[in-house]
Amino acid sequence: MLQSQAKFVAAPPLKPAELPRDVVRKLLAGRGSEVMETARRHYPAEIERLESSIAALVTQGRLKGPISGEELYAFLRRLGLVFSMDVKIRIKEHGELKSIEEKLRKSSI
Repeated sequence: MLQSQAKFVAAPPLKPAELPRDVVRKLLAGRGSEVMETARRHYPAEIERLESSIAALVTQGRLKGPISGEELYAFLRRLGLVFSMDVKIRIKEHGELKSIEEKLRKSSI
């Protein structure tokens, strides 16, 4: 009887559950984290609930694989969370990226 009680005491302590934000962050690929943070600035309560739901799906094994920024943005738009992303257009010239402003400045000289 004493030996069986000792086994229960010697059990390893439970590790704390991961935060939903961390679970979702591991799943995001490309610009996914940037999309999530932009959405969080506009809709903090909704994104918190969404992250909890996504984390639950991941822990249940119902959602696998990376989520790209484009997929996440489209999904959030379908949910009705409308926001705009910061878009920068750059041109690759001679192996280096240049903004449109830099490209036009050099071509006018």
